[in-house]
Amino acid sequence: MPICSLNSNRYGALTASSNNMASSNIIANKKSRLLLFLLMILTIVNANLRKKSGRYGDFAYFCVLQRTRAHTMAGKLYLVPTPVGNLEDITLRALRILKEVDLILAEDTRTSSVLLNHYDIHKPLQSHHKFNEHETSAQMANRIQAGQSVALISDAGTPGISDPGFMLVRECVQQGIEVECLPGATAFVPALIDSGLPCDRFLFEGFLPQKKGRQSRIAALKDEPRTIIFYESPFRLVKALEQFIEAYGPERPVAVCREISKIHEECVRGSLTEVLAHFKAHEPKGEIVIVLGGADK
Repeated sequence: MPICSLNSNRYGALTASSNNMASSNIIANKKSRLLLFLLMILTIVNANLRKKSGRYGDFAYFCVLQRTRAHTMAGKLYLVPTPVGNLEDITLRALRILKEVDLILAEDTRTSSVLLNHYDIHKPLQSHHKFNEHETSAQMANRIQAGQSVALISDAGTPGISDPGFMLVRECVQQGIEVECLPGATAFVPALIDSGLPCDRFLFEGFLPQKKGRQSRIAALKDEPRTIIFYESPFRLVKALEQFIEAYGPERPVAVCREISKIHEECVRGSLTEVLAHFKAHEPKGEIVIVLGGADK
């Protein structure tokens, strides 16, 4: 369903923005047609000038040709945040970029298709995930160098934050390709603010190692005074809380936020012992963010 067809008053701003985007596209198309028309005229003029002055006609033609190529061959990589739950949590600019690019790279094309179909976005879609990003990053950078505009999205949140993105960005930076990351949704920011723990200084750890190095990483954070943020699977949450109690003591404050911006959103706050008891009695489900209080100074 196109954005501009929404009838509710709360979407009035979206409708106006869609009209603006349509106007911008019309202007861009007019500019492209004007450049092509100018190139055709100069091609004819150049032929006449070559008969009279030789090199000057070729020079004028070359200058316009180079400017036309620069206009039409400007490839770019966009990193576009997507909602972590509620599909309304996406910016108007993100929607515009996704509609304008030549290709969308997605962590899981099936998951991303739900969002894209919801907003009537129909662009070529290609997988880019942790199992193939080593191979596809160089290929995508070459396509961007050739003039294509590419948007990278993850299943939820901002690409590169505990999701694929770093390798492609690094490859593009090394090749001198322009990279732009749009501001937008990410799970740990609302969890941190909602936790009630200090958020002026914090440490984002992301996912802990599942096996090798997990215990040593937990131990290394024992004296960290800043608030610490972890991502965790619901299947490992109880184990993680038990390991935190062993390393940091039972009274360390913690907040566990799950299903952020979804119908069953929940934030459980308390000591490690209290929160562990809650999730032993209530099986955890959904995406999990653990916000752990720092060590006392």
